[in-house]
Amino acid sequence: MTNILVCDDDKEIVDAIAIYLEQEGYHILKAYDGEEAIQILKDEDVQLLIIDIMMPRLDGIHATLKIREYSSIPIIILSAKSEDADKILGLNIGADDYVSKPFNPLELVARVKSHLRRYTKLGNIQEDNMQIYRVGGLMMNDETKEVQVDEEFVKLTPIEYNILLLLVKNQGRVFSIDQIYENIWNEEAIGADNTVAVHIRHIREKIEINPKEPRYLKVVWGVGYKIEKQ
Repeated sequence: MTNILVCDDDKEIVDAIAIYLEQEGYHILKAYDGEEAIQILKDEDVQLLIIDIMMPRLDGIHATLKIREYSSIPIIILSAKSEDADKILGLNIGADDYVSKPFNPLELVARVKSHLRRYTKLGNIQEDNMQIYRVGGLMMNDETKEVQVDEEFVKLTPIEYNILLLLVKNQGRVFSIDQIYENIWNEEAIGADNTVAVHIRHIREKIEINPKEPRYLKVVWGVGYKIEKQ
């Protein structure tokens, strides 16, 4: 059974989301502030979190920051605001995706399914053949889903891992922002620039000694991103 935690101080919203997700066969856990969500995550085996930004006691931003200290589960941020700044903030603090209120429940369900597929694949180590990809000191083991840079392990979120794997498997090839988004999110890239750019920045911060002068993840101005062949 897949457990999904839904956290929002509006109980009607939590119940509405739960109804749609339960129809898809998911088991829903409910929380109404960030502190309650964190406690549930410590007590229960949860595969995905949907959390609102504006809540009492502990808001979604600070809750996500705390959760990212020990967990890489997919996190979808809910926000009543549609401004880019709020979306970027959510991604910057470790969320994998965002949905603006009011939202289409079917769109939310589709995003949940998409993130769970990637998370399940990331955690699945039952592969027939070991697949290891190397670029200089960067190594990705797609059997164990481990990433190392100069023999030091690097912890990536599922989205970050899949973006990096796409680029590493296609060394030297330049992918546009739209191509990256469509390959990873499996949906049309509409307004995807900020989403992809934030994840790329996070990857650089984790795999590069100096993110401002990257050795591996290069930008081709006006075109896109690539992993430099070495």
